[in-house]
Amino acid sequence: MRRTLLEKKKPTIRRRRRKRGSGRKYFTQVHEDAILEYVATDDIDVRTRLYVNYIGPAFDEMVDKIVYTYKFNNLPNIDSLKDECKIWLVTILGKYDATKGSKAFSYFSVITKNWFIAQTKKKAKRNRREVELGELSKDLEMRFISTSNPYQKQRENEEFFGLLNSEINSWEHDNMKESEKKVLDAIRILFDSVDDIEIFNKKAIYLYLREITGLNTKQVVSNLNKMRVKYRTFRFKWDKGDI
Repeated sequence: MRRTLLEKKKPTIRRRRRKRGSGRKYFTQVHEDAILEYVATDDIDVRTRLYVNYIGPAFDEMVDKIVYTYKFNNLPNIDSLKDECKIWLVTILGKYDATKGSKAFSYFSVITKNWFIAQTKKKAKRNRREVELGELSKDLEMRFISTSNPYQKQRENEEFFGLLNSEINSWEHDNMKESEKKVLDAIRILFDSVDDIEIFNKKAIYLYLREITGLNTKQVVSNLNKMRVKYRTFRFKWDKGDI
C-alpha cells in the first residue's frame, strides 16, 4: 500500500542558492503529490500539515520567482501583494483538478501570473483616473482665473491669436502642394470669419474646410496634420514664454 507524504519521514529542507540553468528545485514531484493529497482529503489537520510542510514553502518561492521574472516588483506595496496572492492561492487550492491535464506547478504558476497582471491593470487604471482628476482640477482652475479676471484673459487671447495669425502666414512657401495651400487659405478664411461662425467645434471646422477647399475629408485631415506639427511648436514656445 502506497504511503502518503505525512506517513513518510519528513525530509530535511536545505536552502541552497540555485545555479542558473540548474532547473526548478523548489516545486518537485513531492510538492505535486502533496497538492494531490491536499485535494483528496477534507481533514483539516492533514491539510494544514501538508500546506505547512510542503505546499506553503513551494508557493512562497513560486510567487517570488514570478514577481522577479515578470518584473512585478515595481508594483507599490509588493510585499503586501505577495501575501494577498498567497492567500488567494490557498482559497483555490482545493479546486485543483489533476484530471484536466495540467500539472499543479503549471496550473498555479499561470494563476499567480494572471493575478499580478490584474494588479498591474488596476494600478494603470488608478493612475489614469488620477491624471484625469488632475487635468480636471487644472481646467477648473483656469476657468476660475478667466472668470475672475476677464479683461486680462481677453488681452491674452488677443495677443495669442494675433501672433498665431502671423505664424500661420509664415507657413506658406513656394514648394507647397496645391491641396496644402488650399487648406492653409481656408484656415485664414476661418480666422477672419471667426465672429460669424455659429458652431465652432471640431466637426464644424472639418465641414467648413471641406466646403471651402473642395477637398475630401482624407485630404483635409492629411494636410491639417502637417500644420498641426507647426502649431504645436508655436504653442510650446508660447507656453514657455519664448514668444
